[in-house]
Amino acid sequence: MPSASPTVVRTRVGIIGGGPAGLLLSHLLAKAGIENIVVESRDHETIRNTHRAGILEAGSVDLLTGSGVDGRVLVDGDEHAGIDLRFNGESHPLDFRDLVDATVTLYAQNEVFVDLAAARQRDGGDVRFSCEVTSISDVETEHPSFTFTDAEGATTEVRCDIVVGADGSRSFSRRNVEVPGHQDFKVEYPFAWFGILTEAPKSSPELVYANSPHGFALISQRSDTVQRMYFQCDPAEDVSAWSDDRIWSELQRRVDGPDGFELKTGPIFDKTVLGFRSFVREPLSHGRLFLAGDAGHTVPPTGAKGLNLALADVKVLFEAIDSFYSTGSDTLLEGYSDLALKRVWKAQNFSYWMTSMLHTPPDANPFLLRRALGELETVTSSRFGQQYLAESYTGWPHA
Repeated sequence: MPSASPTVVRTRVGIIGGGPAGLLLSHLLAKAGIENIVVESRDHETIRNTHRAGILEAGSVDLLTGSGVDGRVLVDGDEHAGIDLRFNGESHPLDFRDLVDATVTLYAQNEVFVDLAAARQRDGGDVRFSCEVTSISDVETEHPSFTFTDAEGATTEVRCDIVVGADGSRSFSRRNVEVPGHQDFKVEYPFAWFGILTEAPKSSPELVYANSPHGFALISQRSDTVQRMYFQCDPAEDVSAWSDDRIWSELQRRVDGPDGFELKTGPIFDKTVLGFRSFVREPLSHGRLFLAGDAGHTVPPTGAKGLNLALADVKVLFEAIDSFYSTGSDTLLEGYSDLALKRVWKAQNFSYWMTSMLHTPPDANPFLLRRALGELETVTSSRFGQQYLAESYTGWPHA
């Protein structure tokens, strides 16, 4: 028996991916009166309960709150005015307010999703969860389309003017559209992060980035009672092999020093291994298909750039789409990839630099270990070095 023909829907912008990037773009477009549909393969609760750290640049916070997303980030977010670089067993504080007059806000990525999903529901947005995209067609024409299947097995074809792939690092949009002459730039790292969430008080008022002979550690926060911490590990590490006592012993070993810095411990309720890679697809567009966020590039988490890059992409892309509909000119659309990639490569450089400076490669020789310490000493002993790190960490102005 032949399958039923798909239901056809028409919109201006079809967005594949309903994470923070896709939802923010949908929100901004709707505010500008530009009709759009968002299709996401996961269900709302799965995304909401996927614990992912988030450090938002001030520009990202302003983009969310200034566009009418609920201001919960200003209430529940944890504003930070600096970080500590810790090496040779001593902490070296960097005061971002003093150095570059800027701050960052700790606010988990799943909380950003919750706020954006609520804003789209509040404003009557067309967001379809649990829908699997199966094909993308005609992106080299003025009338691209894509097809998806919902949880009940019904098939829908979305016909639109513009398709946006904001569907994460495993992007269907990127993998299933042939782009002649494209280039993929990538680096695989020989280590990962072992991450935990713990019910414990804060161990430090600021984030601590620790270089030690035993490997990197990051002492971060989540709230007054829940903390997020990481230590460098093998990418194949088995989380089930690590008891709470073993984890705390390893974390403490990596921050030990003559100053007696001691972690505040508690029950661990989440353990995960987070793999590392740097990736960039060039260009970020082909015809009427545009990639945003992790669909087009990923960075190691050391520089806290992933979510911020995605939101910056969205701002550039929204302005290009808005110009297209308000003026009829596709000049900004054609320039989207080049403009977004300028920030992407700056962030790649910063993330790679932070990662190399703070981590201990498995095959590092004594020269490389000493060189990294020399670099940390150079950065922390120079106001100009501190300012470069602070400016990059807190984020550059949005294009």
